[in-house]
Amino acid sequence: MGRIHTDTRRMDDLLASVTSDLLGDVPQDFGDNTIRVERILLEMVRPDPVQPRRVLPESIHLRFHQNQITPTQALRELVQIVQIAARHRGRPFNNLLELLPNADNERDDEPTVTLTPEEQLLRDLVNLAITIRDDGQVNPLTVVDVSQGVTRLFRIETGERRYWATWLLRDFIPNYTGDGMIPCIIIPANRSSIFRQAKENTARSGLTAVALARQAALLLLTVHGYEIPAYAVGNDFFRQALDLDLRAKREYTDMILSAMGGIKRGQFSYIKGLLRLSDEAFELADRHAIEEARLRYVTGVASEYHAEIVRQIIDFNLSAKQVKELCEGDDMHDTKDESEVISPSALKLAKVTQAISSTTPKELARALMRQEGDADIARARLQAMRKLISETERYLTSD
Repeated sequence: MGRIHTDTRRMDDLLASVTSDLLGDVPQDFGDNTIRVERILLEMVRPDPVQPRRVLPESIHLRFHQNQITPTQALRELVQIVQIAARHRGRPFNNLLELLPNADNERDDEPTVTLTPEEQLLRDLVNLAITIRDDGQVNPLTVVDVSQGVTRLFRIETGERRYWATWLLRDFIPNYTGDGMIPCIIIPANRSSIFRQAKENTARSGLTAVALARQAALLLLTVHGYEIPAYAVGNDFFRQALDLDLRAKREYTDMILSAMGGIKRGQFSYIKGLLRLSDEAFELADRHAIEEARLRYVTGVASEYHAEIVRQIIDFNLSAKQVKELCEGDDMHDTKDESEVISPSALKLAKVTQAISSTTPKELARALMRQEGDADIARARLQAMRKLISETERYLTSD
């Protein structure tokens, strides 16, 4: 019991020492510099529904922000997803603490275990929860006061992972002895800043290329006067930024590039271009943290191919060069109407089917290696061919 009081006093001292320096530079001029720091009941705090960085998987994220599931239910679904994935890979668990690495059982000669994105996410959240339990939460959340009338409510500006880790600690990890409160720096609603949120996001590790694309979109939409909603939105909302650019708002250009981590204009354009990815490709690339350098070539082909190419990037760990060759080498850039003349490439491919009986798998493999010079690209070609053949069969009907 003495430890709990000590941690609380230490946290109160820390919060009392917070100054306006933590708020960073924002593009508005505010007259009220008042900062409030409090310990807030966890139920009164909600994540930002348009936060570019996704903590939970997309489907859970959307249903949570549509008030279809509670925080506890959202985490329970995540745990179930991870349990299924872990069981299929021969590493089942019943207690979340089993996810933490045990240094006593680890050996240098054991192979490195590759975790699914959801397994890695849950392991990171459990680790953060245990750190909060043992050391206290020394880094408060930054929240915006969006209370209405007597109903107190706070929207997270920075610190969503700490929020979910605290819920995990409270509802899923044994022997929780906290008071259900979470330390927060409280910002008045009129001082909320997309720019401050962006700086916090880019300053921390783990921000995916897709999250950066959402971040770029929010910054552009903000400076062009678009209203940022207080509810969950689909990818089409962010895609509105594809019609916007920095030239029309030159006075904000340096501020936007700085908030994006000090990148150059060219890199900003590449990142914004990822908004062209199809919804499925967008989510896959976000879950697997695929870098922008490997995704930029995918946006140049027809959208119906995006998800398949991203899957090949994941399955074969294709490099940026390999992705470029795969995208530029295939006839996928523009789909044509079926009534148009058949393309030479389709006629050539149809002709190849007549040589199947005189070709062995080994010969085909050697030919692919000679053509591509890379086994991963050769496999990706075969997988794309397999998908093409499967879809072609749907257009062949017997009289």
